[in-house]
Amino acid sequence: MFTGIVEEIGKIKAINGSKDSVEMVIQAKKILEDVNLGDSISVNGVCLTVTEFTSDGFTVDVMPETVKSTSLRELQRNHAVNLERAMSANGRFGGHIVSGHVDGTGKIVRKDPKGNAVYYEIEIPEELVQFMIYKGSVAVDGTSLTIFGLTDKTFTLSLIPHTLSETILRNKGVGDIVNIECDMLGKYISQFMQRSFSNEKTTKTKITASFLEENGFK
Repeated sequence: MFTGIVEEIGKIKAINGSKDSVEMVIQAKKILEDVNLGDSISVNGVCLTVTEFTSDGFTVDVMPETVKSTSLRELQRNHAVNLERAMSANGRFGGHIVSGHVDGTGKIVRKDPKGNAVYYEIEIPEELVQFMIYKGSVAVDGTSLTIFGLTDKTFTLSLIPHTLSETILRNKGVGDIVNIECDMLGKYISQFMQRSFSNEKTTKTKITASFLEENGFK
């Protein structure tokens, strides 16, 4: 579990393997202070497991499904990445609940400076739009952000100077792909409502006038 508060910007030192499944070596410093084998680290919003580490970096495996469904497939050597350790039970909860399970990718279609902030408009797949709520939360490349504009295809964010300086989003521009994780609470509610409606519909189809009559209700 993560909070979406990026702790450090790391750098890809090496990418080994095929285009379908890879091993990545990532240069880092702060997040290595208490690292252990098997720890979970969010890399651009994707929860990955530490398989090796040294004094200046760590190694993770990226399985085929993750390569296929996230922007990690576009990473190359020397690319910068957002990093966050899994949240400790006694830590401050500064962002929102982020699982590190990316729901899909979006594309930046507009980037406009506005005063001391920068507006980003991001186009997303139709199936993700239902989870976007005005002034709700979303994780973009692992960064916890607030939605302040919505259309039927896009959502808009306003990034303050601190967020721009502490994350890789400052280097993202129009046409770039970003990882999207929708608000977990919204996804749970949506799934619950869909299943409840489906069960109710199924139940209604089984109880008919003839069924009641056959069972003594006349």
